[in-house]
Amino acid sequence: MSESGPVLPDGHSTTEEKRSAERTGMKMRNKILIGLTAVVVVAAAVVAGIGGYRYWDYRQSEQSRTDAVAAATSTVSSMFSYEFQTVEKELPKAAENLAPEFKADYLQLIDQAIVPGAKEKELTVKATTQAGGVVSADRAHAVVLLFLNQLTTSKESPQGTTTGSRVRVALDKSDDQWLVASVTPI
Repeated sequence: MSESGPVLPDGHSTTEEKRSAERTGMKMRNKILIGLTAVVVVAAAVVAGIGGYRYWDYRQSEQSRTDAVAAATSTVSSMFSYEFQTVEKELPKAAENLAPEFKADYLQLIDQAIVPGAKEKELTVKATTQAGGVVSADRAHAVVLLFLNQLTTSKESPQGTTTGSRVRVALDKSDDQWLVASVTPI
């Protein structure tokens, strides 16, 4: 009998076969364990990637909401604020923050109605935003509701009158800037 165990008729010992079988079994278990580990790592990476993207998208959307309200507040206040002495210079500056189609309409309104009326009645208007909130927003488009107060003085009413209004402001993002696409009184 050999040290490796009884010898079988084919010349192999049972102990060698056991060891060989054990090595083959361990190799198989190691392969399965490595495969399972790889699957777990890939699944964790996918979950982390999806979670990271969702967080990034949420932060971008929140930033868009904040930026849209700030742009609407600033632009609309400047669109509705002017002094009769400088109205033809002030209001076109506000048009720089308007979307192209709306800008053309706004500039036409300035030239045809606002400037002549402001000069004739010596109007000074100061618009301030009292509150604003997002109706809807994504990274490229937003709708904002603004509550405005306008203090208007004229040669007939030098003490001034205050009026409140609400406007719905649609904005579109062009490059990294929010442009007002429409202002609708509600």
